[in-house]
Amino acid sequence: MRRLFGIILVMILAAGGTGFWWINQTLGLRTPVVDLSIEPGTSARGVAQDAIDAGVLTSPQLLYWWFRLSGDARQIRAGSYELQGDVTPRSLLRKLVRGEEALRAVTLVEGLTFQQFRQILQKAEQLTPDTQGLTPDLIMQKLGRPGIPPEGRFYPDTYTYTKGSSDLAVLQRALHAMDKHLDTAWQSRQSDVALKTPDQLLILASIIEKETGRASDQPMIASVFNNRLRIGMMLQTDPTVIYGLGDKFDGNLRRRDLLADTPWNTYTRAGLPPTPISMPGKAALLAAAQPVKSRALYFVAKGDGSSQFSDSLDAHNRAVNQYQLGR
Repeated sequence: MRRLFGIILVMILAAGGTGFWWINQTLGLRTPVVDLSIEPGTSARGVAQDAIDAGVLTSPQLLYWWFRLSGDARQIRAGSYELQGDVTPRSLLRKLVRGEEALRAVTLVEGLTFQQFRQILQKAEQLTPDTQGLTPDLIMQKLGRPGIPPEGRFYPDTYTYTKGSSDLAVLQRALHAMDKHLDTAWQSRQSDVALKTPDQLLILASIIEKETGRASDQPMIASVFNNRLRIGMMLQTDPTVIYGLGDKFDGNLRRRDLLADTPWNTYTRAGLPPTPISMPGKAALLAAAQPVKSRALYFVAKGDGSSQFSDSLDAHNRAVNQYQLGR
């Protein structure tokens, strides 16, 4: 039957004066790049017409009969496609049958806040901004998590999407990805970590993420915080203070800022803050679940991206003098 269709196609194309070679010839395009959108349920004839309407310069009847007599017309998939100057009838059909949609990508980076994630999504190429103008609470409601603060709930990664996709769809994927990675970290936690729930692990991981971008130091930083939580010592971590200050933070953390009480100020309030302060990556999540065994209670940045850890306040003060004050 396929052979018979091929013979008929040859006859039709030859009768039209184009010749069978037409299916392998480059199609003319109205613009260098043509965006072709095919809605679900569109017939082969409708797809052919959509292609011409989008900017493919050929006969819609000819294209339709090529789809039809190829035997693959019913395999054409709905989606958003990008056609460029080298497309032929044969390659066009192959693209539509394989569902080779035009994809874009957006990268959400570890340590950013939900507000910063939204700003990245707003600038993403050809991503529909369905969240524009929505409050964080309403966004979480639309994502099926009413009453859950969005901070820390979205996994930092690179997400591909088809042109015209909704930013809500990207957030939904990032939300589910964080669920998965958080569950994996929680299931792998050490029995003696001072964390009682997955949410607490997420909060601690978000702090670890903001304290250092060096993955090799994160388990030790987790150890410091775990040790402090275990003995009831204040966490006293600057990133939580900065998060609590919000727009009031001007880039310079002052002593008065450390004393300005907010729900996230771990200098004025004991224990973990009420929500995460950033989007932690995989390494920070695992560090929070599996801290290094140590007695360290302090750490200070050494200026090269790494940290110096100390078991006592005296040792910590010496490290501060050496690495921060240059004494």
